[in-house]
Amino acid sequence: MQKILECVPNFSEGRNSNVIAKISSAIDSVEGVKLLHVDAGESANRTVISFAGKPDAVIQAAFLAIKLAAELIDMSSQSGTHPRLGATDVCPLIPITGVTMEEVVAYSIELAKRVGDELQIPVYLYEYSQQVAKRKNLARIREGEYEGMFQKIKLPEWKPDFGPEQLSIGAGATVIGARKYLIAYNINLNTKSVKLANEIAKKVRESGYVNNGQRHKGKLKHVKAIGWFNHELDCAQVSMNVIDFQKTPIYQVYEEVKACAQYLGVDVNGSELIGLIPLEALLKAGEYYFLKQNDKIFVLEAEIINVAVKNLGLSNLSNFDAKKRVIEFVL
Repeated sequence: MQKILECVPNFSEGRNSNVIAKISSAIDSVEGVKLLHVDAGESANRTVISFAGKPDAVIQAAFLAIKLAAELIDMSSQSGTHPRLGATDVCPLIPITGVTMEEVVAYSIELAKRVGDELQIPVYLYEYSQQVAKRKNLARIREGEYEGMFQKIKLPEWKPDFGPEQLSIGAGATVIGARKYLIAYNINLNTKSVKLANEIAKKVRESGYVNNGQRHKGKLKHVKAIGWFNHELDCAQVSMNVIDFQKTPIYQVYEEVKACAQYLGVDVNGSELIGLIPLEALLKAGEYYFLKQNDKIFVLEAEIINVAVKNLGLSNLSNFDAKKRVIEFVL
């Protein structure tokens, strides 16, 4: 079986189309790599680029992209609604076919060392690549963001895994690691209130919230969530990372957020994906909604996908083309 590795770097630039185009072109120029999707968010000021291919080629493309981002993005003047640490905020590597997670960890360490040594950017490993438990979670690493990292990096417990022990003013720091397939998923609310969006987020995310010194667990395992305002869509959103879609399917996420929103007197107005989604996740959603509404079980795959798109509201505010958004179809 051919080895295929996916990389989904997140860059702290979503407004300058020239910068985004240059980074995308650098990735696409590497032989053995296929550029799958470019998702730029103006409000978040963040771009998520998905590409896949032969592992060695993917590592080379990722290095070139991180290098170019450090040259083109100045973190000292960057701002946006999405938390961030550096020009390349996070660079995850995901096994697709023919490659084990252990192999992906080795590739991630190879990339991290090269970025630290050659580009002099502090690098933190995360998820499967990180051995220290409290440093596995991206949110923990990112606490304080770029502005707070100038002091945080000096703490012994937050010494970078690779690269200099001081923050690069222009490039910031970067997080690199091997992980499972993650679905970046935002649900649109029929309100502009970020306060309400955050209230919903803290009730659904696995980590929950703290009240009167006590931690209250959220309703959805394997889900991270925050609330923010999306200027492009002119609405508040619950922005989530679904860490394990096989254990917590995307339809469950949508229905739970919808229920929490309605409890607070707010409606949802569909949802949006950032980047790509595995076919399995979309089919599970389609089957769930189809069986709720019909007696038939055996239907065409395309029909199941359409049911999922309709019931998740993926085309409510912008067109959703499964041929361009499902990773198996793009590959």
